[in-house]
Amino acid sequence: MASFMPDIETGFAREVVEIEDQPITMPDGCRLSARIWMPKDAVADPVPVILEHLPYRKRDGTIVRDSITHPWMAGQGYACIRVDMRGNGDSEGLMEDEYTAQELQDACDVIAWATAQPWCSGTAGMMGISWGGFNSLQVAALRPPALKAIITICSTADRFADDIHFKGGCLLGENFGWAANMLSYSSRPPDPLLLGPGWRELWLNRLREMPFLAREWISRQTRDEYWRHGSVCEDYSAIEAAVLSIGGWHDGYRNTISNLVENLEAPVKGLVGPWIHKYPHYAGPEPRIGFLQEAKRWWDHWLKGIDNGAEDLPAYRAWLMDSIAPERWVDERPGRWIAESEWPSKAISDTSLELGDGTLGQAAITEPVKVISPLDCGSQAGEYFPFAYGPELPDEQTADDLRSVCFDGEVLDAPLDIVGAPRLLIKARSDKPMAQIVVRLCDLRPDGSSALITMGVLNLTHRTSAEAPQLLIPGEIFETSVVLDQIAYRMPAGHRLRVAVSTSCWPFIWPAPEHAAVTLEAATLKLPCRAMLADQDECSFEKPVGAPPWRHENLRPSASTRTTETDPETGFVTTMIFNDAGENRDLEHGLISGSTTRERWSIHPADPLSATAHIRWEQTGGRDTWFTETVAEMEMRCDRDWFYITGKLVATENDAVMFEKEWDERIARRFV
Repeated sequence: MASFMPDIETGFAREVVEIEDQPITMPDGCRLSARIWMPKDAVADPVPVILEHLPYRKRDGTIVRDSITHPWMAGQGYACIRVDMRGNGDSEGLMEDEYTAQELQDACDVIAWATAQPWCSGTAGMMGISWGGFNSLQVAALRPPALKAIITICSTADRFADDIHFKGGCLLGENFGWAANMLSYSSRPPDPLLLGPGWRELWLNRLREMPFLAREWISRQTRDEYWRHGSVCEDYSAIEAAVLSIGGWHDGYRNTISNLVENLEAPVKGLVGPWIHKYPHYAGPEPRIGFLQEAKRWWDHWLKGIDNGAEDLPAYRAWLMDSIAPERWVDERPGRWIAESEWPSKAISDTSLELGDGTLGQAAITEPVKVISPLDCGSQAGEYFPFAYGPELPDEQTADDLRSVCFDGEVLDAPLDIVGAPRLLIKARSDKPMAQIVVRLCDLRPDGSSALITMGVLNLTHRTSAEAPQLLIPGEIFETSVVLDQIAYRMPAGHRLRVAVSTSCWPFIWPAPEHAAVTLEAATLKLPCRAMLADQDECSFEKPVGAPPWRHENLRPSASTRTTETDPETGFVTTMIFNDAGENRDLEHGLISGSTTRERWSIHPADPLSATAHIRWEQTGGRDTWFTETVAEMEMRCDRDWFYITGKLVATENDAVMFEKEWDERIARRFV
């Protein structure tokens, strides 16, 4: 596997100093812990602030990316502040949920504190990937006076439609997965070297008050006020700060870039590469870019007032991916950079392709087409947002194609550039009051493989409204559309397009309560095609660079496996996922950290009520003669009317159990 670390730079324009643990006291008295990098002479020559506000532990969680990112930017004349959110890492307080009003107010208060310091010039930016990308947008919508620009990476503008919880009204498997993830992440203790004698009571109080987020998230099955909070799409005009939105085609948050560029009134630019859920200067697959140089140009213009052309960049830059044989992981994704001066682009228009009797773009359906997929269809879909440099990308699609109804186009006699979000307009009926539809757009390659281009899912009770779903009337025809995820993909001459339609996608989405059949009466694919074929790069980037990496000793290497097996006696299909993040010792302060994850997703192809998920997270930490471990374990199953979720959290210190708690929840199913 290729190395994805950037080239190391050490000579900066301004000498950098680091504050390892800067206490920042909130108005209610809660002490947040921040790590700050800034120029040594910042008091004499004040600099703007860049804030990253996260629950992921600056001491041992995000330290790899922090080390290569923030010191580099500080050397360019910025104060970079990496804050542990309250209730996490080395900060006091409790975390109740994601993106709470308290979390966002804390970020505003940190900005106010920072811009009042003698080393700050008075302007601020905010940045982050995933959680940090979310709250950067949300804080920008609150308009703290000093916040002039943000960089939001792998984030969303719509918490219900386009986050890890629900998609198209379908319950994502990742909703359960992320709840288990956060139960584990937030269970780890603060560092006694920073907190002193009170560290243990702080840890125990955090454990006692730990929220069971699976209950909170799964119980909210329609787009209500809970999801509208933090969804900046509710009022794009609230954002006045300049926004640079970045994402990756192999990430679950690929739609945000287009949505922000199209809808924001504030200055905004979009950039999408072929990447997984990582910062672009160390992301895979290749090509990586000089993200820090791009960020510096953004900050220099909006925080320092330097006329450097940042506002004249193309509105939307994207990596147009070439067709390749599908694999669970690739080091490089061939293609080229395209650039659009405006978005939506006048160079992109829809081509209409009718679905026919197994055909695409040739004739309309003459006889209704019944779709009822085995419930294990979807095993080749890959992870919702691939995070590891390992077997998490979509695999060869033939196995899922065989479980779907497929509509194939003719062999292309010329290349076709697909740029945007395809839509499938359908006229259909269901034999059950609740049903799902899954649409995959695939590339049928001359080598016989089927490669996923993009996909979309829809809970058909949400066909007209996510706020007020309606049951289907069995046998009654309805019309709706399924919107597929944004993509930029070149179909070469000699290849064929395939639309694969199924009624399940396990474990990507949780199955509907009944094994429903959806019958297509008519369907049309609206395919966004770029008229101008790009023969070479239309924009370019500098090479990826960074500051010297984290100094650590590797105690256990990382590893990742994924298998799907069918039990020959019971017929159950089980996907097993194992991720070992390895274990490392920090060579500066000696803290050891490591984690492993085991997931099991099981279903019978004929029974939607057989679906079960089980996840176990183990977190290890400590130093010298002090050792801690937390084990978070969760299981989810269902019947026709209820979801059942159990959880258990055990925390030990030097093998002695310090804390133990169990949850047993029953949550009513409502249109899911």
